[in-house]
Amino acid sequence: MKILQLKITLKDVKPPVWRRVLVRDDITFYKLHRIIQHAMGWFESHLYEFRLGEMIIGEKDDDWDFYDRYEVKSAKRIKLSSMNFAPKDKFRYVYDFGDNWRHDIVVEKVLDPEEGVKYPVCIGGKRNCPPEDVGGPWGYEDFLEAIQDPQHPEHESMLEWVGGFFDPEEFSIDKVNDMLKMIK
Repeated sequence: MKILQLKITLKDVKPPVWRRVLVRDDITFYKLHRIIQHAMGWFESHLYEFRLGEMIIGEKDDDWDFYDRYEVKSAKRIKLSSMNFAPKDKFRYVYDFGDNWRHDIVVEKVLDPEEGVKYPVCIGGKRNCPPEDVGGPWGYEDFLEAIQDPQHPEHESMLEWVGGFFDPEEFSIDKVNDMLKMIK
């Protein structure tokens, strides 16, 4: 078993939202999906896929007819170790096909496991992840504009929708690691 240091960057959002995590390479892509969800602050509410070149790894859903055009390999069956990742390898993770949250994933390092360390673990990151169902990168832009301008016509409704407060700069490595500990 090896440890992969992955940098996960949310695309089309400025300034960038990213996380750096250490994961075991003997996990499945499904478990990596769950790790990304917890690290970024998503809620596993939507479909997802990994794209490695021409290969698509995810969970086929018969309600989405576009899956008929592609071969989708099961994320629950394929382990990261089967890809023989090396430093600088890149792949894509897409979450919520409606909002189209695209994440670039870079394998920064391949390491030996450290004794006493429980993986996965987050070792860095920046900024709060956009709220679930905000409407993708463009909806997130509109959302930020609304919550930051008290004169904006949607200011109050957007703040209420998000639970009263949202700080786009907030990031707590301790909170992320607490979330990662919940993954079985």
